[in-house]
Amino acid sequence: MEKNIKIGTSIVGVGQAPFIIAEMSGNHNQSLERALELVDAAAKTGAHALKIQTYTPDTMTLDLDEREFHISDPKSIWAGSSLYKLYGEAYTPWEWHKPIFDHARELGIIAFSTPFDNTAVDFLESLDVPCYKIASFENTDLPLIRRVAATGKPLIISTGMASIAELDDTVRAAREAGCRDLILLKCTSTYPATPENTNILTIPHMREMFDCEVGLSDHTMGIGVSVASVAIGATVIEKHFTLNRAEGGVDSTFSMEPSEMAQLVVETERAWQAMGKVSYGATEAEKKSLVFRRSLYIVKALEAGDVLTKDNVRAIRPGLGLPTKYLEVVLGKKVNKNVLRGTALSWELMV
Repeated sequence: MEKNIKIGTSIVGVGQAPFIIAEMSGNHNQSLERALELVDAAAKTGAHALKIQTYTPDTMTLDLDEREFHISDPKSIWAGSSLYKLYGEAYTPWEWHKPIFDHARELGIIAFSTPFDNTAVDFLESLDVPCYKIASFENTDLPLIRRVAATGKPLIISTGMASIAELDDTVRAAREAGCRDLILLKCTSTYPATPENTNILTIPHMREMFDCEVGLSDHTMGIGVSVASVAIGATVIEKHFTLNRAEGGVDSTFSMEPSEMAQLVVETERAWQAMGKVSYGATEAEKKSLVFRRSLYIVKALEAGDVLTKDNVRAIRPGLGLPTKYLEVVLGKKVNKNVLRGTALSWELMV
């Protein structure tokens, strides 16, 4: 089923250029001024939307720095922190939401958020966000999904770690609660993710399985994976976004800088344009180039009655003579008049 989804002023669907979301996350580094600069930068890149996250440390976890509340994995980019401290550094103060959304609206870019509990949904509804995003780690939180779906607004869900059975539960919960416009994003919940661990062939399978729009929440470095995903059907691309990775921030190491985001917007649209349709033969644009094919030409001056041989007929450019496939057919035939060197061979010249 091909169904366009309207998000703010944008249309999402297979017949549209990819919808690009710049994810601010915690890259504002606890500065509203920086957050507004990120909105400016995102708008200048051509991204269609800017996304933030709506939670507080207390709605996410407990204020403990021990056991499972302490990030001890040495491979984690957040190793050594507590969950509570991490969320305290990353969260976007709720009083910043309206200034961020208002500024985005002024610049013509769509702004929305990821809620993590019902209080966040209630708050975002008061700001009349145009759509919602569910993060991968919450894609099995069916009560939250039902609450968001009940708003009737488009719902984007990242599918990181979810099995088909879990996604089936998620999609059913969303639709039964009132969601009519659903977008699933293939996602690998590692930070950063590697291309080898991204498995974008899941995208067309997910579209067929759940009969909805599909995209990619991309945590890999660069733009290659996103461009490839568009070529196999992704209509939405989400990438983390920062002003400058060197300035740090909780998600900066796997976030795009403005020049990279601008490149992503351009190249994913090119990938979408390039898909086109199944097509053989010369396109309208190619027809002028047909003349540069090889064809059969008289390469030595001939007199009426002379025999065509490999010595006086050759396949050369341009393509105004008989097609080269007729070379063996014409050899041995005679010309019916005097012929100049460089004459395109035609049936009318032969007897």
